[in-house]
Amino acid sequence: MPQRPVRVLTGITTSGTPHLGNYVGAIRPAIATSRAADTESFYFLADLHSLIKAQDPARTQRSTLEIAAAWLACGLDPGKVWFYRQSDIPEITELTWYLTCVAGKGILNRAHAYKAAVDRNRADGEDDDSGVTAGLFMYPVLMAADILVFNADRVPVGRDQVQHIEMARDFGQRFNHVYGREWFVLPEAVVDEQVATLPGLDGRKMSKSYGNTIALFAPPAELKKLVFSIVTDSRAPGEAKDTEGSALFQLYQAFASREQTAAFAQAFADGIGWGDAKQRLYDLVEAEIAPLRERYLDLVARPGDIEDTLRDGARRLRERHATPLLAQLREAVGLRDLSTVRLAAMEADAVAEKPSLAAFKQYREADGRFYFKLVEGERVLLQSRGFDAPRDAGQAIAALRRGSVPLAQAPASAGEGVTDAEVQAALDALAAADAEKAARAQA
Repeated sequence: MPQRPVRVLTGITTSGTPHLGNYVGAIRPAIATSRAADTESFYFLADLHSLIKAQDPARTQRSTLEIAAAWLACGLDPGKVWFYRQSDIPEITELTWYLTCVAGKGILNRAHAYKAAVDRNRADGEDDDSGVTAGLFMYPVLMAADILVFNADRVPVGRDQVQHIEMARDFGQRFNHVYGREWFVLPEAVVDEQVATLPGLDGRKMSKSYGNTIALFAPPAELKKLVFSIVTDSRAPGEAKDTEGSALFQLYQAFASREQTAAFAQAFADGIGWGDAKQRLYDLVEAEIAPLRERYLDLVARPGDIEDTLRDGARRLRERHATPLLAQLREAVGLRDLSTVRLAAMEADAVAEKPSLAAFKQYREADGRFYFKLVEGERVLLQSRGFDAPRDAGQAIAALRRGSVPLAQAPASAGEGVTDAEVQAALDALAAADAEKAARAQA
């Protein structure tokens, strides 16, 4: 059986107008990667994610159009990659709920964005969750669904997003464990340390939050005006200029060949005037962007065609991947067609299908102290520290079964070769069984 190509998935946030930094740091290298023969590439417009921050409907719509047109204008070929809008794949939001039901709240509490919001609130003397929406808190689960629904192998991200890929792995692993099969591939984060970061007009990183960007498809006159406004020092023509730390030189280098970069560096050493240097930068950038701008303007003038492209990508992707997978997952979690129920055999089936649960074992060692361990067959998932009294050990077990103490704070550690995710999955299964037993007792 032939091995499938490696699946690489990239999310594109639909916020704002793309600038030169987006083009050099993300769009250009991603499109180059999409042309690799052994790769199946997925590119999606993360419009559901954008709602966490942007709640201006007209701006969300406009940004989605601009971002889609920018990627298409820069060479993304929807005939060779999967190009779609997140909100056009309803299976993603359905999977988000399934993952929510196995995701540990303690893990979500540690998400960087949520922790940063809590820290800001504490610094301002506010309640921890003041102004924090459930959308912000659940962002990592939606991101996990984006990835797992297509069983992506690799996800290119910045270093600040690695935590979200680790969470996607954790949620996928828990689901696999609870429902007894490898439903999901566990994705790997790909961090490119060589990703170019462009300086903006003021020398800081080009960013909309700093207001120092150069719009990717600015008209020629506006592009020239912006280039000529790049901050430089006061050295006059004829004085040697430093390339190190020069925003102007770094911008030139991002668009130049090795030979052009060397020649520009020599011009700096020879004392080129800043006006001449900026003209050279403008000419170089304009030469690369002009044909892309022409395609971009043609595309945004035909928004219906972009809509058709996105919907067609989503339709084909749902037919090939998302819809069949979610049909299997509904069956796996028990959201089944009732006409298939065999009442006489139902209880037997439930017992046969239910995976064996881990169990707590409490005991006393030769040192006179009391211990417990969580075992699954012969495998030790969790080993406690010693307690002075059996009651203390019993209370610790009860707290773990109830989920009232985070695993990281438990008086125990994972067994050799056991991950925290495996321990948590076993505890979650015990808690579910306890809840089911209690419900039956009340019925």
